Amino acid sequence: MAPVTMLIVGAGGRGNAYANFAAQNPDRARVVAVAEPRAPWRDKLAAAHDLQPCHIFTDWRDAAARERLADAVLICTQDRMHVEPALAFAEKGYHILLEKPMAPSPEDCRRIVAAAKRTGSIFAVCHVLRYTNYSRKLKEILDSGAIGDVVSIQHLEPVGYWHQAHSFVRGNWRNTAESSPMLLAKSCHDLDWIRYMIGLKCVQIQSFGSLFHYTPQHRPAGAADRCLDCPVEADCPYSAARFYLGKIDREELGWPVDVLTPDLTREGVTEALRTGPYGRCVYACDNDVVDHQVVNMEFEGGPTASFTMTAFTPTTDRMTRIFGTRGYITGHEGRIELYDFLTEQTREIETDASGGHGGGDEGIMGAFTRAIGDGDPSAILSGPDETLETHLMVFAAEKSRREGRVITLADF
Repeated sequence: MAPVTMLIVGAGGRGNAYANFAAQNPDRARVVAVAEPRAPWRDKLAAAHDLQPCHIFTDWRDAAARERLADAVLICTQDRMHVEPALAFAEKGYHILLEKPMAPSPEDCRRIVAAAKRTGSIFAVCHVLRYTNYSRKLKEILDSGAIGDVVSIQHLEPVGYWHQAHSFVRGNWRNTAESSPMLLAKSCHDLDWIRYMIGLKCVQIQSFGSLFHYTPQHRPAGAADRCLDCPVEADCPYSAARFYLGKIDREELGWPVDVLTPDLTREGVTEALRTGPYGRCVYACDNDVVDHQVVNMEFEGGPTASFTMTAFTPTTDRMTRIFGTRGYITGHEGRIELYDFLTEQTREIETDASGGHGGGDEGIMGAFTRAIGDGDPSAILSGPDETLETHLMVFAAEKSRREGRVITLADF
């Protein structure tokens, strides 16, 4: 089978992560074109994959205007920049891997799914949590009946205090109008994962949450607008100077420092903190997304699930408890503990958690390229209809949070 050829639209962190699959698996995939408006990021990806100048674009529209350049397009732009390229490349006959979330509104999600189905595109949204070794093993255990029927799931997304500050207070996903609600931007992964593990449709959903801490009223006395100028910075757990410059001093030059600037020197990062968004005081930003949220779900036949997303943790693995009629599971990326009610014994199962998103990045790229190569979309673990379903769960949860009521999915 010839390698699947790919056009990368958006050469940021996610675009590079998926492109790296091609570099590591040249027999499976090959990057042949890139579209990215920022020259340093565009040039870096183009050089890494030895792209021809005629296949290097500053605007995805120029790539879409050409005859089809590749088998597939990987759309890794910001949340509100997904709809136009997804529709355009579907009409051009590309297979599509779309970074999550699909789009910031139910209507646009429906438009994308309809276009993919109408044009016959093999379509996958990057719900990478389904593709980790941990998730595959956990799903195998549940489907085997080892804990009987699943009655309930508790699932925790510990975003972490510094990740919240980086991405959702100072960063690209801080403001709903500019990106999308926090639950959609960060945790559509998780509601999709819960739906996958239970294997049933959600029928009712309820949610609570707010922006609790990262607001002007919590600003310490005497704090400056920027951490580099702040007299109380040394006593602040959210100090950008300590966090980002500490990464440089330890030579930790990947994400998240590489988001600030392509100049990964102390001088380059210091300048980015002095002039860019990531040097701002977390209590003096234009953020409005929640920093904690809970979602309660009821599924067909009566199983339930509860999900908690919170900034106020170390950044660590997601944690899950699953309650069955014959057993009980606790798990996090890399480890599953299964307690059997009959034998009263606990079995410990280790899983490989290496790679991006615990192996999920490699897993979804492997499935996507296999689906294209074999002409068989069943390799994709979440097809367009189920992906739309789980996005609608997120939109319904947000509606519940805003309106203070339970939402019935059939009416949504």
